[in-house]
Amino acid sequence: MTFTEHAEYVAGKEMTLDGSNIGYHRERVEAWERGERVAPIFLDIAWTRKCQAACHFCYAQAQASEGGVITREHAMNFLEDAAEIGVLAMHYISDGESTMVPWYADAVEKATDLGIGIGAGTNGIATTKPVLERILPRLMSFRVNFSAGEKKRYAEIMGLKQAIYDIVIENIRTAVELVRTNGWQCIVNMNLVCDPRDSDQLLPFARLAKDLGVHYAIIKHCAVDTDGVLDVDFKGYGAIEDILRECEALSNEDTKIVVKWNKLRHQGIRQYSRCLGPPFALQMSGNGLIAPCGPLFQEKYRAFHIGNITTERFRDIFASERYWEVMRYLASDEFDPRKRCPSDCLQNLTNDWLYKYLEGKVSFPTTPGPANVNFLA
Repeated sequence: MTFTEHAEYVAGKEMTLDGSNIGYHRERVEAWERGERVAPIFLDIAWTRKCQAACHFCYAQAQASEGGVITREHAMNFLEDAAEIGVLAMHYISDGESTMVPWYADAVEKATDLGIGIGAGTNGIATTKPVLERILPRLMSFRVNFSAGEKKRYAEIMGLKQAIYDIVIENIRTAVELVRTNGWQCIVNMNLVCDPRDSDQLLPFARLAKDLGVHYAIIKHCAVDTDGVLDVDFKGYGAIEDILRECEALSNEDTKIVVKWNKLRHQGIRQYSRCLGPPFALQMSGNGLIAPCGPLFQEKYRAFHIGNITTERFRDIFASERYWEVMRYLASDEFDPRKRCPSDCLQNLTNDWLYKYLEGKVSFPTTPGPANVNFLA
């Protein structure tokens, strides 16, 4: 059995990597349609805003906001509250490198003990074998953000010393071997954030991923900020489509190279005029701030800041009138994401599906959901 066959056998199905899974949650969508206050299905969170890297494309630099320091107690209370209200899954990534907190593995174990599915996104620096042995048996997916294929360019793009390249490569090899040997359900991925100016690293990345034997090597777009801080030429993606297709063609029975075409080609064109997704998915900054999405973390968007887990319990934030005021405003005609939001965000593909559903253009799937069915973005 190949590594990919193993993942699909154990996890039961493949992953959605370039779309939204909201349609698989019929009961919650219909409750929302009736006007009920539904719990979010998915949360994209960080336990800290710190990071060892300084990637030039990192959206966190454009989303700074005031907040607190999340302690272990804050985190455990947050996870208990999330499970209590009905959150189904979380991705530990958002705007910081969560593996830098000393209780990271505790937070994975606590969440999964409570029945919350966890996906981990990391730069892979701190995920040594002892950490991996604790978290991999619990995770739905383990994704290493690795935006180059060659050591020198890795250091340049990710703002790290070249020696870190070797450390992370070894940690990825260890993760692959642990999952393969133990038959754990975790799907191991590598993720390249593609700035068109760094297209020289696309093929080296794809070849490296094949050599390491990860399940998926994912090539995705750069995030966008509303102020243009990141200076990314999004029209440049069209010029590198041939290289991207060449990367996909390198897929084999062990490693699938996946280009997120929907997001690369998005160009900020929306077919919807209201933001309907936040009741189903929220984002939490590494300073504890809860907001509908990362671009709204900025201080100038304080009107959309729902609460902070360092000063109040998440269950109280969810029950507050403030929470639902923000939800109602985003879904109203007063907020037009076509004018106020960056080209792609946490809510985009979910918004797109919900709009089509309300217009009668899509219906609820009748097939079983993918392995990451509770992860909406």
